[in-house]
Amino acid sequence: MHYIRPVWLTHGGEKKDFEVYSCHVSPDGTRLVTAAGDGHVRVWSTDAIYNAANPNYAKPKQLASMSYHSGTIHTVRFSSSGRFLASGADDKIVCVYSLDPNPPSHSATFGTNEAPPVESWRIFRRLIGHDNDVQDLGWSYDSSILVSVGLDSKVVVWSGHTFEKLKTIASHQSHVKGLTFDPANKYFATASDDRTVKIFRFTPPGPNSSAYDQMNNFVLEKTINAPFASSPLTTYFRRCSWSPDGNHIAAANAVNGPVSSVAIINRGTWESDIHLIGHEGPVEVCAFSPRLFAKQPLDKGPKDHKGTPTPHLVTVIACAGQDKALSIWITSNPRPLVITQDLAVKPISDLAWSPDGKNLFVTSLDGSILALMFEESELGYGVGLEENERSLAKFGAGRRGAGMVEGPGGLLLEEQSKAGELRGVEGRMGALMGDARPDGSVNGTSPAIPSSVVQVNGNTPEIRNGDIGVRPAEVSSGNQLKQKTQEDQNMARLEKLKSRVTIKDGKKRIAPLLISSSGTAESSLPRPQLLASKSNVQGAANDTPQTILDLSKPFDGLPRGGLTALLLGNRRKLALIDGDENDRIEKRIASSSRDGAVPILDNTENGLVSAQACAPLTGQVPTPDFIRPAVVNPTLVVSQVRLAVPKIRSQVIRTLGGNNSTPVGASDPDISNGTQVEIVFEARNPTGVSSTGRPQDREPARIAVTRKGQPLWQDFLPKSVLLVAGGREFWAAACEDASIYAWTPAGRRMISALVLESQPVILESKGWWLLCITAVGMCFVWNMKTVSSPHPPVSLAPVLDIAIHSLQGHPTTAPAITSARLNSEGRIVVSLTNGDGYAYSPTMFVWQRLSEVWWAVGSQYWNTTDSSVGDLRSSSARKGEDAVMASVSAGIIPFLERSTTNETLVRGRAYFLQRLVKQLLSREGFEGFESGVSIAHLENRLAAAMMLGAKDEFQVYLYMYARRLGAEGLKTKVEELLRGLLGGDYGDSDLVSTSEDFEAKISEDRHWDNPTSFLCGWSRSELLKSVVLILGKHRDLQRITVPYAKVLGVMDYRGSNDDAMVS
Repeated sequence: MHYIRPVWLTHGGEKKDFEVYSCHVSPDGTRLVTAAGDGHVRVWSTDAIYNAANPNYAKPKQLASMSYHSGTIHTVRFSSSGRFLASGADDKIVCVYSLDPNPPSHSATFGTNEAPPVESWRIFRRLIGHDNDVQDLGWSYDSSILVSVGLDSKVVVWSGHTFEKLKTIASHQSHVKGLTFDPANKYFATASDDRTVKIFRFTPPGPNSSAYDQMNNFVLEKTINAPFASSPLTTYFRRCSWSPDGNHIAAANAVNGPVSSVAIINRGTWESDIHLIGHEGPVEVCAFSPRLFAKQPLDKGPKDHKGTPTPHLVTVIACAGQDKALSIWITSNPRPLVITQDLAVKPISDLAWSPDGKNLFVTSLDGSILALMFEESELGYGVGLEENERSLAKFGAGRRGAGMVEGPGGLLLEEQSKAGELRGVEGRMGALMGDARPDGSVNGTSPAIPSSVVQVNGNTPEIRNGDIGVRPAEVSSGNQLKQKTQEDQNMARLEKLKSRVTIKDGKKRIAPLLISSSGTAESSLPRPQLLASKSNVQGAANDTPQTILDLSKPFDGLPRGGLTALLLGNRRKLALIDGDENDRIEKRIASSSRDGAVPILDNTENGLVSAQACAPLTGQVPTPDFIRPAVVNPTLVVSQVRLAVPKIRSQVIRTLGGNNSTPVGASDPDISNGTQVEIVFEARNPTGVSSTGRPQDREPARIAVTRKGQPLWQDFLPKSVLLVAGGREFWAAACEDASIYAWTPAGRRMISALVLESQPVILESKGWWLLCITAVGMCFVWNMKTVSSPHPPVSLAPVLDIAIHSLQGHPTTAPAITSARLNSEGRIVVSLTNGDGYAYSPTMFVWQRLSEVWWAVGSQYWNTTDSSVGDLRSSSARKGEDAVMASVSAGIIPFLERSTTNETLVRGRAYFLQRLVKQLLSREGFEGFESGVSIAHLENRLAAAMMLGAKDEFQVYLYMYARRLGAEGLKTKVEELLRGLLGGDYGDSDLVSTSEDFEAKISEDRHWDNPTSFLCGWSRSELLKSVVLILGKHRDLQRITVPYAKVLGVMDYRGSNDDAMVS
């Protein structure tokens, strides 16, 4: 090791202007940047520093000098991509510079001794967000975010793409003086004078992210304070560093008893059981070498059975501080490798390694800038970056290389794939300001095709997360004129809002326009936190989301906390045996089961007992008089499910309004005030004592239907009415004797009374469909138009968790039912108080769980106010068959997820589940937990949308799923998805069928391998083209996507210019 201290490598100035506070090396290792009290950021040639002793070296030494700050510059850092350079100073501003490829247009500044600039570094952004000095900053390893910290105790996160402020974190209680990023791109750590180091978890934001999107990103993971309990507050910096293998954090200014030290914090447990002791004063800066080292050369070290080297890797760390000494440690040695005393006259302020790990640059407050050059084997034998990637892979690092372009076709596909995202980034600021976009959308209103859509050959466009695609249609000249008129009205309304004047304190004020209210500003980027639904604040409005909801509107509200349910479970317990107080038999059975044996038990009335040996039967075996059926009808045995039965009310009313079917109760103020509605269905039950004196001789219940107070028809029923339902197609009433009656709108009885096994507790209708749930948990669904049922009666026992409840002498409490509704296809949709949401599949004859708490706490895509789903177009905006298909099952999945969120937050389960998830994330073997659960959640959404036939949701979830697969680089799943979208009959000439074919195949397109050219109401070709465009920007997937793009003709229109795309 030897030192290099060139005379010319310094910042000039008087007093404290010469003090150098920070340095950093560019990712390519060719530039060293320094910052000092003179307010200049200087870029130096590292090659000139290495050759300082060579008198024949004639290349430029200082490459550039920038002075855009008005005070002392405390920190300067290159971005990981090398594109940007950022600096922070005591003027509270962060400056971002970019390198102009053109040569400088000016020589040295007049009146100074500055060397003429060689490179042109221009100011790119000035970021204002701090209230005091900016003390440190850092870039994430993918350059997606820039984080700055300062003496205002704030941590400010900026977008690395647009440099918008994404979030301000005020978790620290004192000055924040240090920052470091996890090389696996999962965390960043900050060090503060409040004697803590805080770990923040984050998900790298996309190029089109806004502060709204990142509201729940950058979450505090852990606060570490043990090693810093009595650390001094006199240090200028607390610059910490993360090891290149991701396992450790070196935290400066720690203490071990009365001695200053460097605390080594372990990843995952966030505990510090190792301290580096040796410095006489507080340590202000630590820096891990970016490379891993081996003790022996790779060709002489240990190898596996295949001959591949398996070296024992170590990390190297440099520490310095107020004692003006520099120490260098390696993890395989308990003592420092190098200690240099009095390296500078004043404290050392910053350390920076070259990318190859062979050179170390040191800056000091005495103005000196040094370079330490190590010999080849002095620190060890450096290994390639692939070893870093291999070490980080266990933490879920997804830093894949750019890859090679798969020919001209891959380059064309990549260009088209990125076009939509680039358009969104450029146009989002205009959308935020309410300016009209080229497509005519203004301040949140969107035309038929959003601006963020990329059309190829006139086919269905690519849709991003926050946008909803509509199949292009031919617009007549009249429609164009109508659309233009609507746009003019929107522009006029917007200008009126911008110039709106209010009077406050006798003075006129222009009311500000809330730019964040623009619908285009929202997107559905991953949000890893559980949020309360917006509609939760509105009470009853929870059942009326922004989108259309294809579910029956409940009339009789269920009790607070849901409809109570009791269960006699299916799990059997061992019977209690006299003399076995210590449960010896149960323990013996459990031990035998653990060894793999299958215990033989008898299922008796009192429970399970051990089977007894019996003598074999001899002679003639008598034939039983009857054979017990294999499946027993629930009505023949004691029911295992018991639901609460509603009380008999004196008056039950259902109203049908003029424009909508808004339910109104008997005590509704509109009824009491005499407000007229169109049709009222009323059931009056007898309230007095029977005229015969016998309780069994009760008066009949009277059914009356009126229109605007005028009677239409009436009928009489022998038993009291419990529930009523109906709409424009029919009316229905359920009585206390478990019979159901139905009438046409004119009062004709449609069918004879339907007699059930127990009293109805829920009665719902949707169109021609009628749902009845009885007190024993049986669900009946009828089509009153065809007088038929889509499936046999089905029990609610499976969704009430009967499988995990034990059979006991008394029923146990089960999750309560918060809603049970029908969609327009007669599907039963149920939500429970435990947060689960279910739908019954009439084709598979089984319940399917569509929403559960597990997704809410584990998935990054859980968001009950997701704009991409919450802003689905209503059916009124479509016409004909498209409107019918678009409204089928629309909004059901978001509705169930809202219910899951509300129930989970109300009952407090989210807190404990999130604690469990946080613990899992730090365990070995769960590195890909977050990613795996998020992908599984999207797959569950896809399957649910296809089962329900929710056309719009299926498209949105499909595109979100494709984006995630592309980001994760899951080649097998991408290939499987493309094959599923392609289908078996893609090669047929009638790929895009006519409307008649479309209607005929509607019921057949709800599984991936269906023989039609449609999938959940969408043309396979349209979905496939959009997915290929989404995946086209990922070069590591182009070997899979380019053949599909060629078959689909995505690049045909540029075919003549293919050669021009490759240089």
